[in-house]
Amino acid sequence: MMMTYLKLLVTMALWGGTFIAGRLVVQDMGAFAAAFCRFAVASVALVILTYAIEGGLPWPPKKLWLSIALLGLTGIFAYNVFFFSGLKTVEAGRAALIIALNPVAIALGAALVFKDPLSRTKLLGIGLSLVGAAVVISDGAPLKLLRGDVGLGELLMLGCVVSWMSYSLLGKAVMAELSPFAATTYACVTGALLLLGPALADGLGLAIATASLTTWGGIVYLGIFGSAVGFSWYYDGLRQLGPARAGVFINLVPVWAIALAALMLQETPTSSLLLGGCLVIAGVVMTNR
Repeated sequence: MMMTYLKLLVTMALWGGTFIAGRLVVQDMGAFAAAFCRFAVASVALVILTYAIEGGLPWPPKKLWLSIALLGLTGIFAYNVFFFSGLKTVEAGRAALIIALNPVAIALGAALVFKDPLSRTKLLGIGLSLVGAAVVISDGAPLKLLRGDVGLGELLMLGCVVSWMSYSLLGKAVMAELSPFAATTYACVTGALLLLGPALADGLGLAIATASLTTWGGIVYLGIFGSAVGFSWYYDGLRQLGPARAGVFINLVPVWAIALAALMLQETPTSSLLLGGCLVIAGVVMTNR
């Protein structure tokens, strides 16, 4: 059990770094091209990891094919198109705090799909997180949201939250029959295939030919550490601890992202970012108690 906790802690640090890597990559590539490159690398790395650790990649039963396709569509295709598109305009630290709503969305989704009960504490936590998110999204002026004054980048990041909620809930069923490595590998391969067509239309060939070393470093980091290793360990945590307990660790992702963004991208955290972030994280903790 201790190893599971350690893996989740390391995964959160790796995922915190994905916001910095993603922010760097989208300066050089379109969203579809960046997402495809990330998961082409991730798919190769996952196949190698799966064979090295588990001795093979079992063929999934037919009854799981639709679920795996939906994993690729939600957690890989949709999430990463939203992710890279949003990072074109949203700073890494702010983006991480918006995506910190993931556990709250998962709790709401589990209540709707699996009929998990929502206690008063959970409802209070959800409300607190939403207030914090409003502060972060509006840059300290929540009344902007009532006027519909929300940036496209922030809306795209909220799309990441919806996509990840769907991915996590679908993963629960797939994980009942496939290992974390196998489930993640099939999801990544499916997502990469779905991304290929749009990536080619997005100028994939030219993007690959002209990408800088910094861009390739970001893609390799995103593909191997942010995807292959991170997704597998997260799924292992879901299986060992359950969605709620594993989801609590996601609170650490924005902490790492803000610290790394300040260190590597010179993004100075504003008072509204810190206040909203504290509210989001406090609400997430209450939601998953």
